[in-house]
Amino acid sequence: MQFEKPVSLTEVASLLQATLIGDMNGYATGINEIHKVETGDLVFVDHPKYYDTCLRSAASCIIIDREVPLPPGKSLLVVADPFAAYLTLVDKYRPFTPSLVSISETAVIGEGSIVMPGAYIGHRVTIGKNCIIHPQVTILDHCQLGNGVIVQAGTVIGSDAFYYNRKKQLTHQYRKMKSCGLVQIEDQVEIGAGCTIDRGVTASTIIGAGTKIDNQVHIGHDCVIGKNCLIAAQVGLAGAVTVEDEVILWGQVGVNKTLTIGAGAVVFGQSGVASSIDGQKAYWGTPAIDFNEKRRELVWVKRIPSLWEKLKALLR
Repeated sequence: MQFEKPVSLTEVASLLQATLIGDMNGYATGINEIHKVETGDLVFVDHPKYYDTCLRSAASCIIIDREVPLPPGKSLLVVADPFAAYLTLVDKYRPFTPSLVSISETAVIGEGSIVMPGAYIGHRVTIGKNCIIHPQVTILDHCQLGNGVIVQAGTVIGSDAFYYNRKKQLTHQYRKMKSCGLVQIEDQVEIGAGCTIDRGVTASTIIGAGTKIDNQVHIGHDCVIGKNCLIAAQVGLAGAVTVEDEVILWGQVGVNKTLTIGAGAVVFGQSGVASSIDGQKAYWGTPAIDFNEKRRELVWVKRIPSLWEKLKALLR
């Protein structure tokens, strides 16, 4: 999430009741997760396992739960609970603001676009030219649609990430990591009925130009889907998946989190993608493997009964 304007670190420290170590005249331009941070961003860390990664990242300021040696060019904001500090920043700089009208006054809808009755368009949504938004579609705050986008009935764009923080000292309580990212849908994308597309936690879920999505597909937070992909019905993508250009995912494919599907890959129906796979190949099975290898495997599986009978005959 980028702030509307740079915020001084002393202002952030005051808001969080944090100890600021480093540049007292510094500014932050946004807040992001570690795998998305850019120069100027704040990032939080609350586990020693990830200290080094955060301190070496592009982030300009790290919200952390203990004082550590200060890397060159960085600042620290030391607080007891960095996760709670993150929630405070989201509430301050991207608060939840209800809208009780079908189309927010702050939404921008391009020339030639049609929004059907019953659709809901949230605050600061932008919709490009010549789009069709069918009945009962929900497009939540800050989401962005390009030109020529079609969204079929009942789809939800911009729902919160399924993302929780669990602390043993809080009796295993799950704490919601509030989503302040958005969804970006590029030109000529078509989205079927009853789909759900989660916003990024702090950055963007992106669907590339020309991609076509069937009914009842779920796309998790921070996924990046390339151009001209084809995603069939009931596919589910967990969070932070990268799908490169011209990938085809056939019906009921399930994809594990934080992996990459290479450009031009084809994954056949009901497969489970458990780890990153290369492009320009066909895959099948759970876990998904090379289609030809899987087919040979099934041939041998079918031979097992006859082989067993031959083995028993030899042992008599």
